[in-house]
Amino acid sequence: MAEKKQNILIGTSGYSYQDWKGPFYPGDIKDRDMLAFYARRFPTVEINFTYYRLPAARTIAAIARKAPHLSYAVKLTGDITHEGKLTKELAADYRRGVQPMADVGVLGCLLAQFPWRFKYTPAAMELLKNIAGHFGDLNVVAEFRNDSWADDDVFRQLSEMKVGFCNVDEPQLKGLLPATAVATSAVGYFRFHGRNAKKWWRHEKAAERYDYLYARRELEDWVPRVKEVAAKTEKTYVFMNNHPLGQAVTNAEMMMDMLGVALESPGDAALF
Repeated sequence: MAEKKQNILIGTSGYSYQDWKGPFYPGDIKDRDMLAFYARRFPTVEINFTYYRLPAARTIAAIARKAPHLSYAVKLTGDITHEGKLTKELAADYRRGVQPMADVGVLGCLLAQFPWRFKYTPAAMELLKNIAGHFGDLNVVAEFRNDSWADDDVFRQLSEMKVGFCNVDEPQLKGLLPATAVATSAVGYFRFHGRNAKKWWRHEKAAERYDYLYARRELEDWVPRVKEVAAKTEKTYVFMNNHPLGQAVTNAEMMMDMLGVALESPGDAALF
């Protein structure tokens, strides 16, 4: 069987960082032009501002217009994943916000990122089932930080719910998830957070946790894992979240090279 490379999409977690001006973006680039510039280099991006506030349909539509060739992974609001406040009204508001991307076929999936305190319990599984019930048709992927979720029974239940599992690379600290190559839905997912163990739990600013540049040798073990998941899925997303100073860009391009994945149609989205 031919190796499926074309279904591996590599990008970064977010794109609108001021400290990327110089390392990645031209120093004088306007913020409104960042996404179109980014889209010339990568096929996918995570939209993370939706964690902090509900997406507005107008904003989401504008993003899709600026870079119509990208496949977007959009993060669920923290009110759902961190506060557990999922209601029919909140779900409807969120869905209306991301609908413009779904309408034009560029919404790849929704990322439900849970905090470390979110452990594998019956109540936690009920929240996941509720999320799947409201958003399952939009390809939900769950990212866990607590190692209690690295369990075959979890993988079985996620498969039954058709919720994807996010494989993560992070510091090898007690209580964090180990390296995995798990696929529980048609969407495969990987996030690379860096290995800054010193700052993971103790930091003044959240970005310090992700301040890390991977060496090529550190990513080599992940190449077969990504290929293994990609062989079982329709699309597999690989995102670098080590964003300070554009390090995510460097490592995303490194992974594209290591996996032999090229940007098939970069497009020339108009700057505006």
